Amino acid sequence: MLQVNNLTFQYKKQPILKDISFSVKTGEHFSIIGESGSGKSTLLKLLYGTYDLNEGNIFWKDNEILGPKHNLIIGPEYMKYVAQEFDLMPFITVAENIGAYLSNFYPEEKQARTNELLEVVELQAYAHIKVKELSGGQKQRVAIARAIAKQPEVLLLDEPFSHIDNFKKQSLRRSLFKYLKEKKITCIVATHDKDDVLSFSDHMMVLHDAKIMIKGTPQQLYKNPEDKLIASFFGEFNVINGGIIYANQLKIVDTSNLKAVVKKSYYKGYYYLIEADLDGNNVFFEHKKVLKKGLPICLSIYNNL
Repeated sequence: MLQVNNLTFQYKKQPILKDISFSVKTGEHFSIIGESGSGKSTLLKLLYGTYDLNEGNIFWKDNEILGPKHNLIIGPEYMKYVAQEFDLMPFITVAENIGAYLSNFYPEEKQARTNELLEVVELQAYAHIKVKELSGGQKQRVAIARAIAKQPEVLLLDEPFSHIDNFKKQSLRRSLFKYLKEKKITCIVATHDKDDVLSFSDHMMVLHDAKIMIKGTPQQLYKNPEDKLIASFFGEFNVINGGIIYANQLKIVDTSNLKAVVKKSYYKGYYYLIEADLDGNNVFFEHKKVLKKGLPICLSIYNNL
């Protein structure tokens, strides 16, 4: 497994991460979430050996991961890191980029492996297109395919679908994470998107103010958000009587002590997100129909998680 022990890192005098400890089992999908600047990307780079630690250590199985003071070439051979900037070769084709580090001694196996990965990232139709002609999202998919070409033991992904449009994002997530699970490749993802986490992660961790706020399964954190920051990651929420209540936990009833007035309805497809005034504070809840502005309503809280 990956074991991180009491990791501390600072840039000049600015602390970036303090006393970080966690473990990830072989083949597990582990997500790191947090606000911009919380240290997610820095943590991935430390796991890859890009920087030297100020304190602590990192192990993959029995191998300690060390920084540039100890290695001429950063990054262990059993680990691949896909950053938000893609280090691709623009003047060769997608297929050539994906197969760049595969052996030429076995051309048939190399071609078969390249074709398999083109399917995983759904780029079969672009195999013979030069990378410089691709969109940002397509380049991101090439970078992912190239990273897993030699089937690493650990894959580090920094906002892996940030450049990919919604037309492809859902199916690509399913395809990639299914492949990683089947191959038992340990996957660590830094993300701000709950859809990267809820359906795929085994465990997740929240970073805030350079420290770990909480760790747990997505189900544990979603059902029992201990902080507004955690709740905001999962969706619209309210604070009512000191408790965190998701928008889908509020329902209109005939009578209750929670009396509100409708302010606006937002169309969300199969439901409307209703904004209402409750004792001078905005609250949000889901409803199947649009509601007229100024309509007085009563709300009730349902524990339906």
